[in-house]
Amino acid sequence: MAAVSSGTKAPAGQARDASPPAPAAELTIEQLAAEVGMSVRNIRNHHSRGLLPAPEVRARVGFYGPEHVARLRLILDLQADGFNLAAIERLMSASGGSAARLLGLRDAMTAPFESETPEVVTGEELLQRFGAVDPKDVERIRKLKLLVPLGDDRFEVPSPALINAAEQVTELGISLHAALSLVERVSRDCESISRAFVRLYLKELWEPFIAEEEPEERWDEMIDAIRALRAIASEALLAIFKQRMSAEVEAASAELLEKHVKRSR
Repeated sequence: MAAVSSGTKAPAGQARDASPPAPAAELTIEQLAAEVGMSVRNIRNHHSRGLLPAPEVRARVGFYGPEHVARLRLILDLQADGFNLAAIERLMSASGGSAARLLGLRDAMTAPFESETPEVVTGEELLQRFGAVDPKDVERIRKLKLLVPLGDDRFEVPSPALINAAEQVTELGISLHAALSLVERVSRDCESISRAFVRLYLKELWEPFIAEEEPEERWDEMIDAIRALRAIASEALLAIFKQRMSAEVEAASAELLEKHVKRSR
């Protein structure tokens, strides 16, 4: 079939710090580069641009710690998402330079809804499940990312549940072509709905937060809000769909029965 990663006691009279001590900065710049997979030259460049805090200097040697590692990994992630260094500078500035804040916000926004584990299948297995597929439908499957070619006639299935649903639909006698048309429409509708929820967050929560000059005590609130809204959006969409589906099925059933009665007369 065509194709369709030590608890030490504080001295008497001295208040115990509730926060654990920060891990020591022990990485040289070369070790830091190896840790994050970045060149020393790029690390120096990020430091000169203000994207990376200065190292802790001991005996004229700069040492880097977990905060530097987290910051550089964040930069790499943002670059992979299409942000250039100028945009990353603005983001860092807007967050007070805290990599933890940005990482928390980004993780909250991009975390998957469920831990569905992708599967790997062969072209032969797909042929057995779906039969021969029209080349046009193969292209639609690729665009919808239902299958990701891995080479050697192997494919990754990002959402096994969705592929299983497609198989069940075809077993009912519905063509794969018609099923893919419906998936395309549902995908477009879900994109529009998702955009609406994101705009709701930005307008009602994020923009007022920015207008208040990003108060320190509200950063966790902003991160928690995006996590909560994602769950709320999913539940609301499913609840509304169930209502609308029931209404449509009821209306269609009544119409079918009425036509059947008329033909029987």
